[in-house]
Amino acid sequence: MTKKEQVSAFNFEASLAELEALVQQMEQGDLTLENSLAAFERGISLTRGCQTALAQAEQKVNVLMQDAQGKVVEQPFSKES
Repeated sequence: MTKKEQVSAFNFEASLAELEALVQQMEQGDLTLENSLAAFERGISLTRGCQTALAQAEQKVNVLMQDAQGKVVEQPFSKES
């Protein structure tokens, strides 16, 4: 699987939900040290994936907001769309 395929296969919402579940498990304190480390490693991986997805989304938004000269034009967010 290429890097682009990996990114497109990434599911932000599912990853965030899994990350939240891992945090809850770890906060309960019932995991063994080995399981805690595995959960922590998985959490780091999920966090990095989410950060990458958010950065890519931000890039897309910036591209969409460029004017004819290629400058990013800030526009106020309107809830009425």
